[in-house]
Amino acid sequence: MRNEMQIQFSALSENESFARVTVAAFIAQLDPTLDELTEIKTVVSEAVTNAIIHGYEQNPTGIVHISVAIEDGMIDLIIRDNGVGITDIDEARQPLFTTKPDLERSGMGFTIMENFMDHLEVESHQGSGTTIRLIKYLTKNKALCN
Repeated sequence: MRNEMQIQFSALSENESFARVTVAAFIAQLDPTLDELTEIKTVVSEAVTNAIIHGYEQNPTGIVHISVAIEDGMIDLIIRDNGVGITDIDEARQPLFTTKPDLERSGMGFTIMENFMDHLEVESHQGSGTTIRLIKYLTKNKALCN
């Protein structure tokens, strides 16, 4: 059975923890390991922070959208903004690349997302935003899904 949820919130840094906790509470029904739960929360933090800092350039009038679907031990997570978009997705996915070095950004967001998830897709268009889709198969269900 497929189960889904959606949330949206203002592009404010203080809402990043709300997003992490909300997604974690929703996926808790799958009984993830502590490591899996930590990885999901970290990925949500990275993607939401990217939307706020890079997508909306810290404009609090922007809205961050999150949808999560779970089915048979698979988590399908989509985080979307309607911000400025990414000029070069391949460059943005390179470790240590950041467009905001003055904000002490490490440039490891996409690298972390890739390492913690089983699948990562990035779609972005200049002036209309970015959509990040992340898929993770929980350990106890991974053998069934492969």
